[in-house]
Amino acid sequence: MPLTIHDVLADAAVRSVFQPIIELESGRVVAYEALARGPHGPLESPVALFDAARAEGCLPELDEACRAAAFRGAIEHGLLEPLTLFVNVEPEVLDAAPLDDLLAIADAAPGRLRVVLEITERALAKRPAELLRTVQRVRDLGWGVALDDVGAESASLAFMPLLRPDVVKLDLRLVQDRPGPDVAEIMNAVNAHAERTGARILAEGIEDERHLRVALALGATLGQGWHFGRPAPGPATDHATGSLDLTVVRRGTATDGSPFAALPPGVPRRRAPKALLVELSKHLEREAMRVGETCVVAATFQEAVNFTAATAQRYRDLVDRTGFVCALGEGLAVEPLPGLRGAALAPDDPVRGEWDLVVVSPHFCAALLATDLGSTGPDLQREFEYALTYDRATVVEAAQRLLSRVAPEVTPPRPHGTESRPADECADECADECTAAGEPATAGAALTLAVEGEAVLHRALAATNSGITIADVRRPDQPLVYANTAFAELAGLPLERLVGRNCRFLQGPDTDRDAVARIRAAVSRGEECRETLLNYRGEQRIPWWNEIYLAPVVDAEGRVVQYIGVQNDVTAQVEAQRALVHERDRARSYLTRIEQLAYTDPLTGLMNRRRLESEVEAALWDAQLTERGLALLFLDLNGFKPVNDELGHAAGDELLVRVAERLRASLRRGDLLARLGGDEFLVALPGLDAHDAAAQAEQVAASLRDAVAEPVELAGRLVSVSASIGWSVYPTDADAFGPLMHLADERMYGQKASRLRV
Repeated sequence: MPLTIHDVLADAAVRSVFQPIIELESGRVVAYEALARGPHGPLESPVALFDAARAEGCLPELDEACRAAAFRGAIEHGLLEPLTLFVNVEPEVLDAAPLDDLLAIADAAPGRLRVVLEITERALAKRPAELLRTVQRVRDLGWGVALDDVGAESASLAFMPLLRPDVVKLDLRLVQDRPGPDVAEIMNAVNAHAERTGARILAEGIEDERHLRVALALGATLGQGWHFGRPAPGPATDHATGSLDLTVVRRGTATDGSPFAALPPGVPRRRAPKALLVELSKHLEREAMRVGETCVVAATFQEAVNFTAATAQRYRDLVDRTGFVCALGEGLAVEPLPGLRGAALAPDDPVRGEWDLVVVSPHFCAALLATDLGSTGPDLQREFEYALTYDRATVVEAAQRLLSRVAPEVTPPRPHGTESRPADECADECADECTAAGEPATAGAALTLAVEGEAVLHRALAATNSGITIADVRRPDQPLVYANTAFAELAGLPLERLVGRNCRFLQGPDTDRDAVARIRAAVSRGEECRETLLNYRGEQRIPWWNEIYLAPVVDAEGRVVQYIGVQNDVTAQVEAQRALVHERDRARSYLTRIEQLAYTDPLTGLMNRRRLESEVEAALWDAQLTERGLALLFLDLNGFKPVNDELGHAAGDELLVRVAERLRASLRRGDLLARLGGDEFLVALPGLDAHDAAAQAEQVAASLRDAVAEPVELAGRLVSVSASIGWSVYPTDADAFGPLMHLADERMYGQKASRLRV
C-alpha cells in the first residue's frame, strides 16, 4: 500500500536537509537554510510532499512538522551558535499556533540555537495584521527576520520598509539573468535599506564564478547556491565556520495605538480645516502614484460617508498603480473596492477619530496624521490637529499601526479538505527546493483543477502556438496556476517563473491603463473580454503587442473560479496598422499643406486675397444678420521700390515681413489681414458700429500708418517707408467684397496721388 501524507505525519517522517550560507568576503559558512524533505520514495520531494498535503487538507500540520524537523535536525548536527538557522515560515499558521513546541526544542539544545525566520511579502499582502504580530513575537524572542524572494515581485520592495528585515534575500533571477532596468530599481531599494539599517544582503542561486561576481556587484555580502554546496543532511565540511552578525536584530515595535499617537514629541502640530487635509491627502496620493508599484498606501477616512465616489475613483487608480492600498473607517467594508483592503474597526478604536494618509516606499516616506477636534459647522470647515512628517521611522510606525488593523484578504471558501497555503507561495518555495536538490521544477505540478488529469487537453494546450494561461480568481491577487510553453516564450521567462504570479508583470509604463481597467472590470463582473495591450518581454523589457482574450470558467454552482487567457503576439499587425495610419496622416498633412499654400502668402504667412475674400463674404453675411458694419482697407507701401533696388530682394522681403508683423500687432484679434502681392496689403475690420464704421476705419488707418512709418534696420541701415491707405465701408459704400475692394483701391490711389502732388 503506497505511503500517504497522513502516514508521513503520523510517523514524524518529515526531515530537513541544510544548504550552507556563505559570507562572501571570508568564504566561511555562517548559516544554513533548512529545506523540507519527505521519506525516501514518491513523497520525498517537496513538490510531491506539499501537493499531497494540499490535497488532503493538512498543510498546517505539514508546515509545523517541517519547522520542528528543521530545529531537531539543526540540534542533531550541531548547527548551533555561532551558526544561524534559516527556517521558512507560514505566517498564518505561526500566528494562530503557540510557539511553545518550537521554544521547547530550542531550549533543549546543548548550545544556543540562533534562528532567522524567512517570510515573503505575499504573506503581508494577504494577512498584514497577523504577520506584523508574528514579526513582533519573533523579534521579542531575539530571532531574526529575512525577507525572501526580493525581486520576484515589486511588492517585496513596497513592504521591505514595514518588515524591516535583518536579511534581504535576492531572488535568484537577479544573479542569473541579464541585468535590466528592473534590476537597477531593486538594487537601489535594497542597498538603500541595507545602508539605513545595517541589514545583510543575501544572493541566492550562485552556481558559478560569474554568478558570484554578479552577486558581489549587486551588494551582496552573503551567498547561497550550488557553487558553495548543495543541500545535505549535515553541515558542509569543506568550509570554515563563522558567525553571522545581525546588527539590526531588535525587539518588535508595538503596533497598537493610533497613527497620530505615533508622532514623537517635538513634531509640530497645527490646526487646519478638513478642506486643507483633503488637498494634502490628494497631493500625497499623487506622490504615491508617481512612485508606483514599490509603494504602500494606508489611509483612514473616519466614516464611510467620507469615501465619496470621487475618492473611490482615485483609490481605484492607486490600487492599479501601487503595491498595496488599504482604507479604514467606520462603516467601510473589509474590501471597499476590488483590491482595496479594509478592516472591521472596534467601536472604541481611536482610528475612527483620525484622518490619516501614510505613503511608504524604499525612497519616499510621508504621513499626514490628524485627529478630529470635535468642532461643529460645515463638514469641510471642521477643525483637526495635524502633522505632516517625512521622518521615516515615524511614517513606518504609523503605517504598521494601520496595517495591524487590516482584515485578511477576502478569499471564497474552499471545499472541505482543500485548505492549504496559497499556491503561489507553495509553488515558489517548492521550485526553489527542487532546483537546489537537482530536480527540475515545472509548471505542470501547479496545473489547475480545470485541466488536472485531462492528459489529452493538457497536451493540446502545451502544443498550441497561442499563449494559454489559467488564473485562479479565488486566490489573492488572482495568480496564474497554469501557463503553456507558448506563453513562456511570449513572456520571455521560464515556466517556473510564471506560475503563482499575476499577469500584471507583463505591463509597463506605456501600457494603456484604460484597457487594463476594462479588463479588471470585466473580470470583476465575470464576463469575457478582448483587448490589445502593450506588454514587455523578459528581463530586457522588450515591448510587444499582446492580443488577449479572457473567458471565465465556472464551477457547478455557476461561480466564476478561474479565467482562461488566450494571448497572441500581434506586434507585426499593430506596427503595420500604425505605419498605415502614419502614411495616412502624412498624406493628410501634405494635403493640408497644399491647402495652406493655396490660401496663404508664402513670404509673410498672412492670408492671400482668395482666403480674405472668403472670410469677408462670411463676415458680410454675419453683418447683415446682426446689423453691424464692416470696413475694408487697401494699403500700399511708399518707398518700397528704392529699398528693393538698392539693398536687394532679400532685404525687400525682410522689410515686407517686418511690416506684416507690425500691421498684425496693430489690429484687433478678430480683424483680418492679407497680402495681395508686392507691397500691397488688405485689412478687413468686421463687427463695427454700422453708423460709425467710416470713423473707426479712419482711426485704424492712422494707427497702421504710424506703425509702418517706424524705421526698420536692414543690412546695417535704417530704412523708412510709409503707407497710403484707402478704405470703404459696409453698408454705406457697398454690400459685397468686390465693390468694397474696388472702392478702397481707388481711394488709396487717390491718397497716393495727392501725396505726390504735395
